[in-house]
Amino acid sequence: MFTVEILSIGNELLIGKIANTNAQYLARRITELGGKVTRIIVVGDDLDEIASAIRESLRRSPSFIITTGGLGPTFDDMTLAGIGKALGLDIVLNEEALRMIRERYEALSKERGTIFELTPARVKMAMLPKNAEPIRNPTGTAPAVRLKADSTVIYALPGVPSEMKAIFEEYIAPVFAKISDRVFLERYLFIEGMPESSLAPILEETMAAYSCIYLKSHPRMEEGRSHIELHITIYSESKEKAESILSSAVEYLKKAVEKKGGVVFE
Repeated sequence: MFTVEILSIGNELLIGKIANTNAQYLARRITELGGKVTRIIVVGDDLDEIASAIRESLRRSPSFIITTGGLGPTFDDMTLAGIGKALGLDIVLNEEALRMIRERYEALSKERGTIFELTPARVKMAMLPKNAEPIRNPTGTAPAVRLKADSTVIYALPGVPSEMKAIFEEYIAPVFAKISDRVFLERYLFIEGMPESSLAPILEETMAAYSCIYLKSHPRMEEGRSHIELHITIYSESKEKAESILSSAVEYLKKAVEKKGGVVFE
C-alpha cells in the first residue's frame, strides 16, 4: 500500500479564515484509490517552516508528499523555495514551466482582449527547484511540480481548489490507480436504542473477529432523536474479498447489537 503525507501551506488556514477543504478532498480521493494518508500537516507562509515540514516528512519516507498552496506570483508564495531549501536544491528558471506560463497568458490575452505581459511576478512561477518537473495547470497559470527525493515523490499543487482538483485528477490519480495494490470499501450502519458506551465492547469484539476492518462510531442527533452512525472500512486485495468480509462483519455486528437490545438500520 502506498502512503501519502499532505502538507497544506497558508497563513489563512492557521488563522481559521478558510477551512482546509483541499486536504479533505485529497485524503478522500487517495483513500478511494487504495492509498493511506498517514499525516495532514498545516504550516504558514514561512520559508523555514515549509522546509522543516518537508524534511520531517522525508525522514518518515512516505511514498508521496503532496503540498497545496504557495505556488503563485506574490511574495508570500514560497512553497517551491521551501522545498528547495529542504532538499539543498537551487531555485532556477525552468524553461518548460516558463513556456506553460507564457502560453497560458497568451491564451488569456486573446480571450480577454488585453495584453498580459510576462512580468517578474509571473516569471517567478517558473522558478523551480533544480531538476523539478513542471506539470501543466489546465485551469490556472501556476504549474504544479513533481520531483523525487530518495524514495519519495513530491507533488506541489496550487492552493486554488479548482486548480488543485483538476491537476490531481488529470495527472496524479492515474499514477495512484496504476500502483495501487489495495481496494478500499466502506459501509455505514445506524444504531438506535444503545448508548455508545454499551456499543464499545461489541466494536472491540467485531474488530478482533475481523482484524482487517476498522470501525468508528459517531453519536448523532437528528430531529430530536439520537443514534450512532457506525462507519466500517476495509482495505483488501480485491473488491470481491472486501465485499465478502464486510458483509460477514455487518451480520456479526447486527446480531451482537440486537442481542443487547439495540436496533440496526442500513
